[in-house]
Amino acid sequence: MGLSYLVYPGAHHTRFHHALGCMHLMQKAVNVLRFKGVTISEDEENGLLIAILLHDIGHGPFSHAMEHSIVNNVSHEEISLRFMEELNAEFNGSLTLAISIFKKEYPRQFMCELISSQLDMDRADYLKRDSFYTGVAEGNINSERLITMLNVVNDQLVVEEKGILSVEKFLIARRFMYWQVYMHKTGVVAEQLLMGTLKRAKELVQQGAKLNCSDALFYFLFSEINAENFNNETLTVFSKLDDYDIVAAMKDWQNHEDFVLSNLCQMILNRNLLKVKLKNKPIKSSELKMHSEALIKKHKITNHEASYFVFQGKLTNQAYQNNFQKINILFKSGKIKDIVKASDQLNLKALSKPITKYYMCYPKKKM
Repeated sequence: MGLSYLVYPGAHHTRFHHALGCMHLMQKAVNVLRFKGVTISEDEENGLLIAILLHDIGHGPFSHAMEHSIVNNVSHEEISLRFMEELNAEFNGSLTLAISIFKKEYPRQFMCELISSQLDMDRADYLKRDSFYTGVAEGNINSERLITMLNVVNDQLVVEEKGILSVEKFLIARRFMYWQVYMHKTGVVAEQLLMGTLKRAKELVQQGAKLNCSDALFYFLFSEINAENFNNETLTVFSKLDDYDIVAAMKDWQNHEDFVLSNLCQMILNRNLLKVKLKNKPIKSSELKMHSEALIKKHKITNHEASYFVFQGKLTNQAYQNNFQKINILFKSGKIKDIVKASDQLNLKALSKPITKYYMCYPKKKM
């Protein structure tokens, strides 16, 4: 949930809770499919449970913030895979099947879909969990019903006809949760400020400035880490990082002499964030320039320093990616149709189109 608790105070649950929930739902899915005559061996079941338990282990502090700031272009999926490979070596190859499923290389396709697809155990857990903890009732889905309706045809996961309404609710709930929670404008600006904080800290450390922080965090601030040099040592240090490293560092950095770093930290810690405007059309560069010039004049800072407080971006969401991996409905006749064609809910066609919104952030007058 990253910094969503700044909007929804109850959203303090962790990925550990989510991982356990996913594993619980996977166990239910395996039992349902076995009851319907799908053969799943004990080894395959263990592989599925291990893969879903570890699918998010590569996430750093505050969810996605690390991927775009102090680690260069190394996704959490890649880091998750590295952790699984290390554990596999430690446990004498007992994670080999789980890794194969996680990488979508296992020949039984439906098992890979249970881990990662448009209707996987990951989404079945996080939508219901995040809806509960944020209090956003529109995101609540009936994951039990969805799992009960699962089946396998031609090695692909399908949902039985009786489950159409549950799938419709699932897709609509996903749209609500993305725009009301995951892409809530306050959460977005807070995450951008956090990424800016880490980038600025890295910039200062590499210029020779002294910053107090944990050894694990300093390692990533001092080093240029990318996919090529992300080795076992880096993985070990990465495993020691969590949200507390970042929060403790920001509590110290808020008093730093650097204008940018201290202000970014104060904004997050005191929840005194930047103003954010959300629009359906791209932001005019003249608007950004106006706010940037005003900030530069007031505080006598550089263009580069001002860019930490005045910036733009865009948010894109597609609730149902029917060009990626379809949710197929199995009718009693044996016919299989994509949910958009099977449903009489016209909204689903709209949900399969990507929606883009543009945002601009700039300081409040009192800064």
